[in-house]
Amino acid sequence: MDEGMDQSDELTGGAGAPRGAARALAQPSGRLLNIGAFARRVGLTPSALRFYDDCGVLRPARVDAVTGYRFYAEDQRERALLVRRLREAGLPLVDTAVVLDGDRESARAVLEDHVERVQGMAAAARAAARDILRDLGADGGGGNGESWARVDGAALASAVRQTAAACAGPAPRADHPELGCVLIELADHEVRLVATDRYQLSLRVLRPTAAEGEPVRILVDAEELRALGEWALRREELVLRSDGQTARVTGGGESRDVPVTAGRFPDYRMVLGSLPRTEHRIVVDRAALREAVVRFGESRAVVLRTAEQHMEISAPGPVRSDPVESGAGPGAGRLTLRAVCSGGGPLRIAFDPGVLYAALSAGVGPDVLLEVATAVQPVLVRSADQGSFTTLVMPVRADTGTDG
Repeated sequence: MDEGMDQSDELTGGAGAPRGAARALAQPSGRLLNIGAFARRVGLTPSALRFYDDCGVLRPARVDAVTGYRFYAEDQRERALLVRRLREAGLPLVDTAVVLDGDRESARAVLEDHVERVQGMAAAARAAARDILRDLGADGGGGNGESWARVDGAALASAVRQTAAACAGPAPRADHPELGCVLIELADHEVRLVATDRYQLSLRVLRPTAAEGEPVRILVDAEELRALGEWALRREELVLRSDGQTARVTGGGESRDVPVTAGRFPDYRMVLGSLPRTEHRIVVDRAALREAVVRFGESRAVVLRTAEQHMEISAPGPVRSDPVESGAGPGAGRLTLRAVCSGGGPLRIAFDPGVLYAALSAGVGPDVLLEVATAVQPVLVRSADQGSFTTLVMPVRADTGTDG
């Protein structure tokens, strides 16, 4: 049973509570809420609460040692509501921690800097949108054997953008055409989009408002799917239908056929199921890390080093002590970013700059969470609160830039 789906909203360890919950509540602090009930109480999702626990921003009051279920106390409500307000304002988690646990002057400085940054970004976005609008001008259920799912158009467009970024380029597609496709699955009342180029793997899960039919899997060329995503963005709601051989999307009174590609997609479930235990968790500003990767984009690898409250980014080779101020190459220098790092001590890990940049660009929100087992095993790149979007990225050897 999922921890957010317990039958009881408020658990007191009574006769009707699950055995694990009774153990978790064997303390004098009074009533605790399971994760689903607490999420509804504070206006967050269970996946967001799990993410904030992983990042150390909002720890549960108790975690059952057997089931792993999380339980929250009433006196955590105020902190959770403040976290929600800060996230609604778009504040990165590294700054959220300062507001939550720092002194008033530090919190004020962080918020004032964020307001200035957001205002600048909004002005740039308005200018770009006006230019695009000017260029555009003034115009600016199922059949036999079919399965179908009804999803939000903008959510589908976002999922396409995120997953298609992990598809392979022209050269690998010559021998393995399926690597240039996105796998779409309709199963278990979910719509899953998966893509891989064998160096990274992206998975996005959508929860349809309604769905029927047997499990269906189809492969769609990435370019075809990107075009569909642009079309879907302008529709409030869509219905995706497929019989496994053909597919069609309907929305806003229009329909589009989705070309289906033959092929055998890699077993992504086996890959995800064999991941080792996470030893390091790193939360960092997603845009800042992406910009840092760009600075070292001409290097054969980009190296990340972590300490308790910061991350250093550099290229392989000797490193100067002064920050990089211009283009970077091997030995050119290093950049330092504030980060929330937890787990098994300092970490040194390297990535192909292009692969890491694509994974960061596919994300949403101001933060990114890196979950690392070791420096030579696949790394989970989670897009902050978007727990349903996961990218798997292979590290490389820092001394050679080849796969670790």
